[in-house]
Amino acid sequence: MIRHHLFLFVLSIVFLSAVANESVDIASEEPHPDPNEEDYAGMAYIGRLDDEGRRVGFDQDNGIKFIFGTSFDETHKSIAEADLAHAHYGPDAEHDIADRSRGKTREQVLHEQRIGQLDLSKGPKPFGWFEEHPLDGGAVPPRVVRVDPFFIDVAPVTNKEYGKFVRATYYETEAEKFGWSFVLGSFLPNASSLETAEVDPEAEDWVATDKAYWRNPEGPGTSYKYRENHPVVHVSHRDAAEYCKWVGKRLPGEREWEAAARAGHFGPNNRTLFIWGEDQDVSVAKEYANLWGAGPFPWENHAEDGYRGTSPVKNFKPNAFGLYDMTGNVWEWMRGGKHKARIVRGASYVDSLDGTFNHAATLGARATLHGTTTTGNVGFRCVKSPKRRVEHHWVYENDEDSEAHLVLENADGSRQFSSTKPKQQHEDDEFDDEKDHDPTKPRPDEKRGRKKVVKPRTLTSDEL
Repeated sequence: MIRHHLFLFVLSIVFLSAVANESVDIASEEPHPDPNEEDYAGMAYIGRLDDEGRRVGFDQDNGIKFIFGTSFDETHKSIAEADLAHAHYGPDAEHDIADRSRGKTREQVLHEQRIGQLDLSKGPKPFGWFEEHPLDGGAVPPRVVRVDPFFIDVAPVTNKEYGKFVRATYYETEAEKFGWSFVLGSFLPNASSLETAEVDPEAEDWVATDKAYWRNPEGPGTSYKYRENHPVVHVSHRDAAEYCKWVGKRLPGEREWEAAARAGHFGPNNRTLFIWGEDQDVSVAKEYANLWGAGPFPWENHAEDGYRGTSPVKNFKPNAFGLYDMTGNVWEWMRGGKHKARIVRGASYVDSLDGTFNHAATLGARATLHGTTTTGNVGFRCVKSPKRRVEHHWVYENDEDSEAHLVLENADGSRQFSSTKPKQQHEDDEFDDEKDHDPTKPRPDEKRGRKKVVKPRTLTSDEL
């Protein structure tokens, strides 16, 4: 009996070693692609670079770690530089955060990272709670976060680009389906319509205009012609996501977007208020952003930057990463959020530098809109994840007569059962159909096959 058990033990060790060796062989045969060999027209790479300016490979932590949150709040000064600069390696690299200097446990740090430092004395907070700064809407308090490398469009999607999508797919935007969209009251071609127009109850300067959509930005009688290179507007969250899907991309997460907008200004000592720095002078701002000029909103705009409404993309100076219009021109839809509170970032041409009216056009500028909202100052841009190594599972097929399973075995030897397959009948079956049987072990009346299959890769998000 002892010899029998010893034989089974040795056999299992040999079997697991073979599986492990095969998994190692797979990894060695199909290494991660080199990020330096991947580029896309009209997109910039956002990720960690080495001392020579080359993209760090997937064999290292090549993501970006930065302080996420509003630039108006001074609490970021209290975040230790060590928390941001500390390199995470080892088995807990994806879960542990270096905050040991303050005596916090890993669980406490993760809790604060996910939902902020809650003041439970004021009662419980709802799921997805996000404390916003009263001036610009950015996160309070700022905190250290990390994003994987990604590619991002250097400019918002234009009318010309969106028109190609519509002509190729016959797509109908939600503004067209609903029959109306929001237009700034001072932009209406017929001012007399303001007397009977319906307005947004939370923003009375925006008028619900019949038949306004991306081709007719201010309603009937207006056109996007001569504005082909302006950002497309009057698109809902779904309209934006459908375009990104069509071109093989996706909407950015807001942490990804802010990492791109900060353009290297990630730490406590180099964070800036605006994409161009700390200077709040209009003469500097007009070189980088399309914002509302001097004059009372919404009827008078001196347009120091040259535009009363949207402006052509790539018209102003880019940030340090070569990205245009990360502040001003149009708000941009983000991935994530709730349907009734989708996230937009970046401010638009109706916002101001200091927040004296509408939003303050800082790096932390943030707002939420209903997912079906379409308006004349909201557009979008797309992002794309880099290519990753194709990973595999070993699949074991066990054609039991009643409860056949596919058993997936990971490289570490752990196994998971798939859903059951249809019942199959076996002739002259000598075994009890009702008897429980371990699907990971072959039955005496059959041979179990094994093959290598591609492991499905599901994009997961750590966005808010």
